[in-house]
Amino acid sequence: MTTWLITGCSSGLGRALAHAVLARGDNAIVTARDVATIHDIADAYPDTALATVLDVTDQEQVTAATSAGEARFGGIDVLVNNAGYGYRSAVEEGEDGPVRQLFDTQLFGTVRTIKAVLPGMRARRSGAIVNISSIAARFAPDGSGYYAAVKASIEALTLSLRKELAPLGITATVVEPGAFRTDFAGRSLTQAAEPIADYADTAGRRRIEHDTAHGKQPGDPAKGAAAIIEAVTSENPPYLLVLGNDASDIIRTALTTLLDEMDEWERLSRSTDFS
Repeated sequence: MTTWLITGCSSGLGRALAHAVLARGDNAIVTARDVATIHDIADAYPDTALATVLDVTDQEQVTAATSAGEARFGGIDVLVNNAGYGYRSAVEEGEDGPVRQLFDTQLFGTVRTIKAVLPGMRARRSGAIVNISSIAARFAPDGSGYYAAVKASIEALTLSLRKELAPLGITATVVEPGAFRTDFAGRSLTQAAEPIADYADTAGRRRIEHDTAHGKQPGDPAKGAAAIIEAVTSENPPYLLVLGNDASDIIRTALTTLLDEMDEWERLSRSTDFS
């Protein structure tokens, strides 16, 4: 029986994934900063679910959650790094404390959990690591520079990790969801406290007070969870799993735009080698 460790299960995609994993008969270590928000999941699956507190910025909690899962189920087969939240601001508006917290949660939190599960996966020569990213990593909208940066960091980390782990029988996948109907644009979204007027027509348009997308996103978390399970359990899990029609369209446009710009500057790019 496959055992999953999923971070950020209190709502959204993490919660949907926890339900989907347990419904298919797998074990799941279901985690959240406030464990009370996930007791209902564990109560519904008392034999196969373990609810435990986990703030991924706290190394002691990461160690404890991993150890508890291994003690209960004998090992962790799939790690899903889903815990995270949004942060919007122009780059100049970004505040040091919140930006550092963003990276500590999403990049270094991901690193902490990866390091916690890899010894067991290496010993068994099997396992899968899934890191949840965002389409922001590919097209970096104005007002989301820091969020795009942290997600791009996760994607680069995952690509290197994938190459390092392949000979050991362990896979690594990054998931880029589009807009899903979760709390991401609601309670999970933060922003710079003090906007700068010069950015009103760029980053300012994406501030929370101007956002009307919450509750209208096209992505279905249950379908997203099913897609992640299908990809992870396939014979050859991908490096990149894109979720949503909006994500597919945006990423293809971003890649085409990048290739067009490379073509435009190709002569100069190739002019810098020694003759």
